Amino acid sequence: MTTLASFIANLPPLPKVEGTEPDVCVLDLFRAAIAKRVADALPPLTIEQVYTGVDYGKKGVDFTVALPRFRLPGKVDELAKKVLSTFQPDEWIENVVHDKAFLHFTCCTPTLTRLALTQIYDLTHSSPPSFGTNSSGKGKKVVIEYSSPNIAKSFHVGHLRSTIIGAFLANLYKACGWEVVSLNYLGDWGTQFGLIAVGFEKYGSQTELEKDAIKHLLDIYIKVNADAEEDPNVKVEAAKFFKRMEDGDESALENWRNWRELSIRKYKEEYARLNVHFDEYVGESLVGKQWQDKAIDRLTELNLIEDIDGAKLVNLEKWKMGRAVLRKKDGTSIYLTRDIGGAIERYEKYQFDKMIYVVSSQQDLHLSQFFKILKLMEFPWAENLEHVNYGLVLGMSTRRGTVVFLDQIIKEATSVMHEQMKKNEEKYNAIEDPEMVSQEVGISGVKIQDMSAKRINNYTFNWERMLSFEGDTGPYLQYAHVRLASIGRKNPELLPLPPLAAINTDLLVEPSARDIAFLISTYPDVVKTALRTHEPSGVVTFAFRLSHAISSAWETVIVKGEPDQEKARARLLLYQCAQEVLGAAMRLLSLQPLERM
Repeated sequence: MTTLASFIANLPPLPKVEGTEPDVCVLDLFRAAIAKRVADALPPLTIEQVYTGVDYGKKGVDFTVALPRFRLPGKVDELAKKVLSTFQPDEWIENVVHDKAFLHFTCCTPTLTRLALTQIYDLTHSSPPSFGTNSSGKGKKVVIEYSSPNIAKSFHVGHLRSTIIGAFLANLYKACGWEVVSLNYLGDWGTQFGLIAVGFEKYGSQTELEKDAIKHLLDIYIKVNADAEEDPNVKVEAAKFFKRMEDGDESALENWRNWRELSIRKYKEEYARLNVHFDEYVGESLVGKQWQDKAIDRLTELNLIEDIDGAKLVNLEKWKMGRAVLRKKDGTSIYLTRDIGGAIERYEKYQFDKMIYVVSSQQDLHLSQFFKILKLMEFPWAENLEHVNYGLVLGMSTRRGTVVFLDQIIKEATSVMHEQMKKNEEKYNAIEDPEMVSQEVGISGVKIQDMSAKRINNYTFNWERMLSFEGDTGPYLQYAHVRLASIGRKNPELLPLPPLAAINTDLLVEPSARDIAFLISTYPDVVKTALRTHEPSGVVTFAFRLSHAISSAWETVIVKGEPDQEKARARLLLYQCAQEVLGAAMRLLSLQPLERM
């Protein structure tokens, strides 16, 4: 029997509520205790019905039940009186207060603290650590396409948003038991490669290409576009070259393959710095023509194809989605056709239960058209495609005002953090790898600024704000984690902690200690909510709330200098659990929690 189970065995028995997972979220037990109280006092309500109405309370209240939601006959005040008249405090619930249409419940502090810390400690020391995970997606597979930059164009900040949100979703689905396939669908096909091929003959250098393929190909692309403005013939040559590529002409494909491979190698380095990893790099070029042709045949049967000057368009006016080009008049494909073919091939390969596209809201119409066409083609799995969209980043340029490459963002953030860290010489000298630490703090700043607000909102990129240790920023979260990690180092005489059963958590009587215990036990619910909304901002808000709660406790819940060793051990356990949960939330957000900075 686990430490947790043996402790629960000595408490008043509770009914098992369908769909709850008290083994991974101890608050489910307290909600069940509340549901039992209300259902017993207000027949014919069932415990399951009440359970769905047990919500988190506002400040100072653990849980709240809104009585009107149950639509029972009689006045709300009378119903509340029935619950209050039968209420007896026990080791689950110590208090209930009636306020207008609401009943506010307070959990029994010693039970809450003991169960929360025991569960968190047990699950973070299991292999692999599992506090904050659940099994809701067990046996299901999700394919997530994100980042998807265009080869030979800069990795701009729109791709950075897709990368950050996509990496979060991949971590989130894994935490909820899904099998996750992360795809990076590269823009590696299209007329721009005809332009680059024409430009490469004039401006290309193999040495520059080997050094930094992405940058060199972009330089060529910019120069050849300028040429095309002056000389319309350049575009004609480019279109001819791309047609050769589409027709499988080996001499046209040879250079392109080399550019693609070198670009992917460079991208992999950038992603590794961002703590992002893909299962597969796929691309528009790998989509077979077979399904692209079948899509056009099927839409022709449905009388939805229009032929205009030899180009094929699909008419979706009936669904208020306009018309979309599927094939250009020279017979070459366009990215909508390639997306359709790609989705069909992916289903054949992965047999997914869900596929998510993390793409900017500017592409809302494109994704709607694309999903609609697959539904018209009567693929049953087309219902399981989802577009997770996001707003724009405004004002994103380096501080010298030029347009930004990803590596410039990382370099700049790193150098600012490095300067900050050097200001405290003693701490700086204790860090093994200051370059790595300053890079991680800088990247945390970039990511947290991106994920702090609802993803659909546009936001203005702000260097000063992003890299500050003051206020709700990435560096502040790293600082909070480092501070927690330092408690053990500063109190070596308390380590290793004795077995949990030998630590008296009843000594954690301070309100700020209780706040931390309650807050960290809500983390599994934070994860479930994020899965429902696909919003990283909820996890970011949780991490900040926890950091603030810890900061408020420093003065009253002290470890160093506490003469009572039993009390000091209980407090150290509390802070260790808080560190584990803050670290788990940061990792979910694809940050790497630091131990020193």
